[in-house]
Amino acid sequence: MKTMKIKKTAGERFFDGFNIAFLFLFTLLMLYPIIYVFAISLSSAQAVDQGGFFLWPRDFSLDAYKVVFSEPNMGRSYLNTVFYAFTNTFLGMAFTSMLAYALSVQDYVLKKPITVMLTITMFISGGLIPGYLLNKALHLIDTVWVMIIPGISAYNVVLYRTFFQGNAMQLREAAMIDGAGEFRIYLRIVTPLSIAIYATLGLFSLVGNWNGWFGAMIYLRREELFPYQLLLRRILDSITTTLQRANQGDDEYLRQAMKNSRYNARNIQMAAIFIGMAPILCVYPFVQKYFVKGVFVGSIKG
Repeated sequence: MKTMKIKKTAGERFFDGFNIAFLFLFTLLMLYPIIYVFAISLSSAQAVDQGGFFLWPRDFSLDAYKVVFSEPNMGRSYLNTVFYAFTNTFLGMAFTSMLAYALSVQDYVLKKPITVMLTITMFISGGLIPGYLLNKALHLIDTVWVMIIPGISAYNVVLYRTFFQGNAMQLREAAMIDGAGEFRIYLRIVTPLSIAIYATLGLFSLVGNWNGWFGAMIYLRREELFPYQLLLRRILDSITTTLQRANQGDDEYLRQAMKNSRYNARNIQMAAIFIGMAPILCVYPFVQKYFVKGVFVGSIKG
């Protein structure tokens, strides 16, 4: 069977060409910071001092990566970050989606008071000091639990509830007639039909947990519990302090700076940043198709 080719007008061809060119330039604009960071991380300290980078390393060198990987707690902190980020994200998605499922049920008795309490938290935050005092009272300070026990975002609960009401709750009554309980309905019906919202909010949560360092700085004291981002901050602060004291004429710091003269704080920073962002760049392609669908959930049904 022959397929008929639809001949496009000159205006349609111009519009298609404009879209392709615009998206190509937009893609380059988004990729440029990543390529720029990677180029500096693979350049020598002298080349970084000279500047003038565009899209390619100058005076290729792996010294910056050697500095980052030579940190004694590097491996442990990286594993800590993986554990904290994925565990916190998984638990947060589970608790938030279960609460949203309960609020999606029309005849749920506590639906209104819980919704009111969640709405209040969207306008009034407890703050840093009450949060610290609560974790201290629960004896969570300087433990892994303080990093993996998630908080429930009222905004995410609303998004989950909106998605559940628009896609899966129509099947709830039929499932209950067949003898399914609420938990089974949640696991076997609601969850498989809501992969898009799980992938979208899960990716946002994962990125936030992966890049987070402030909570670890407040709640953790032992270095063996530090995430990668907090260790990175310590490395950069140490290098910056060494260079500043050396410039002020401090003999000890001057000797240390001369010993590490082939290193530059900027390319070490870029190497550490690229190491930190690499896992997220690898995860995103696998959830991209769900992400595109899930980001429009708020515009489908209120």
